[in-house]
Amino acid sequence: MDVAIVGTGPNGLAAGVVLARAGLTVALFEAGSTPGGGLRSTTLFDSEVVHDICSAVHPLGAASRFFREFDLGARGVEMCVPSASYAHPLDDAPAGIAFHSLDRTCERLGRDGARWRRLLEPLVRHSESIADLVLSDQRHVPPHVLAAAALAPRALLQGSPLANRLFTEPTAPALLAGVAAHSLGRLPSLPGGAVAMLLGHLAHAGGWPVPKGGSQRIVDAMVADIKAHGGTIHTGTPIEDLREVASARAVLLNVSPTVLLDLAGSRLPTRYRDRLARFRYGPASAKVDFLVSEPVPWRDPEVRAAPTVHLGGGHREIAASESAVQRGRRPANPFVLVVDPTAADPDRARPGKRPLWTYCHVPNGDPVDPTEAITAQLERFAPGFRDTVLASRAITAPEFETYNRNYVGGDIAGGAVTVSQMLARPTLSVDPYATPLRGVYLCSGSTPPGPSVHGMAGYHAARNVLRKEFGIRTLPRLQPGPPVNGAEGMR
Repeated sequence: MDVAIVGTGPNGLAAGVVLARAGLTVALFEAGSTPGGGLRSTTLFDSEVVHDICSAVHPLGAASRFFREFDLGARGVEMCVPSASYAHPLDDAPAGIAFHSLDRTCERLGRDGARWRRLLEPLVRHSESIADLVLSDQRHVPPHVLAAAALAPRALLQGSPLANRLFTEPTAPALLAGVAAHSLGRLPSLPGGAVAMLLGHLAHAGGWPVPKGGSQRIVDAMVADIKAHGGTIHTGTPIEDLREVASARAVLLNVSPTVLLDLAGSRLPTRYRDRLARFRYGPASAKVDFLVSEPVPWRDPEVRAAPTVHLGGGHREIAASESAVQRGRRPANPFVLVVDPTAADPDRARPGKRPLWTYCHVPNGDPVDPTEAITAQLERFAPGFRDTVLASRAITAPEFETYNRNYVGGDIAGGAVTVSQMLARPTLSVDPYATPLRGVYLCSGSTPPGPSVHGMAGYHAARNVLRKEFGIRTLPRLQPGPPVNGAEGMR
């Protein structure tokens, strides 16, 4: 065996695709009964209705270099791009709606439309370069000078209290605050500003697509490609010690630093162990899956066009809520992310039955059932929601860690998203994927470029493994069809 990969989340699978297509013998090991990690879908309450267990909407799945080259569409995975990327209801003002069309968004924002255009249109023009910049290994000089010049000052501004002075009405700041909250940390902050600009501009570029039939379709396409090129996937096979995969020339670990410490133990040098032990985890997520009888009765009917809806009030309320969670306090009205996949993929609904995906941010390790807090926020902006609920299932922060031990304390981001930990993720190193153990590499969201479904940590780690362990300095072709080694140079 040339390569063993522990963990079949999107980064582990991306690494498997690259390495198998390079002609190596690759085996992937998954503790769960099915591959996918944060990309699983299943039925929960009704055999005809599919729910996404973790991630549901994939703006970076459309934007990342790995998925652009892998070409999901050519593999039969339809990414449904909605007319409205996301929405943000407010109490005393019209709901903010970020349409896929920048023009339509600016028109709805009225007096702030021109300001929204000045902020985001330059990013939309350079969208592919910006995605490549943000999703890089963050260890090389940016090749896209115009992208960096457009992104950097906007991220700095959005990460500061000055950001909201750009606008005259409450809607635009709320739209940006809801996107910034995806950074799972204090607001305003530089990471929050960067996330707001990355995901915010993608709403008007590639959109915020929903995979037709559920996120599992992405996993199925990656698994099929790995198997087609000789790779094997072993589910129900937890790896508890690195010695279990010692026969491989290279080992890639799609795991958190905490799990790496468990797997390697005293074989790691003391200094490196101490650095991993200092790695900090961030706020947690707590989730509720609902089965509902009808579309969410949003007070503003136009919100129904958006599969993704942010709940939490205006920008000041969201900043206060997210900052409280960062300090370990449970807010009375948490930030809630709602996904109605049927808004983009109507086939997910059945007569009188539809899936609804929700989560809120809570302090790390918070054991409280989030159902009432999430339901209350939905009722706030969609009166009568309670009457549509047929069934629900909650996952608390500790239960998220039980589901996937890499979600330490319920932190689905694989570590706190702070300036220091984005530069030193998981430790400050020229090669953040390599460990002191020969041939052992990390490839999880705890390495650059960080969390979300983009596959780029696996892509970058696989590139390093090819070069350092096997002397292969070119990447294989990732499009459907037989691999062509050397078709693309190293990036």
